[in-house]
Amino acid sequence: MRQTRETVRLEPHQSHRSFERRRLPRENVTFGLMYSGVSGEDVLIGDGTVVDLSESGLGLRGDIPVQVGMEVTLFLYLSDRDEPLSILESKVVWSAGLLFGVMFTDLTLPDVARLRSFLRTHSVVRA
Repeated sequence: MRQTRETVRLEPHQSHRSFERRRLPRENVTFGLMYSGVSGEDVLIGDGTVVDLSESGLGLRGDIPVQVGMEVTLFLYLSDRDEPLSILESKVVWSAGLLFGVMFTDLTLPDVARLRSFLRTHSVVRA
């Protein structure tokens, strides 16, 4: 007798494990960013595209792989202003090749206000 097994394919940034740890819902957005961090003695500088965003973190597809636990600095090229939103302290919480998730560890009050404003104007209407 042949057994069949149902499978559900999860995208790496939507894995069950990472989703459970999220405190805030993520908005599907697309915009550019630059990120940098230190891996051993190497300084990594990469460009990428944000795929989802919340007040506490984001998912992105980059051009340089990173390791879970790595601290990274982010420069988000939001469409609301010419200068990027600089997030000096954040941490990689999951990684699957060039796709990874970052949790913000320290945001200034003006940065939180700018991020909230951006999310409000770019939020997806939910039914």
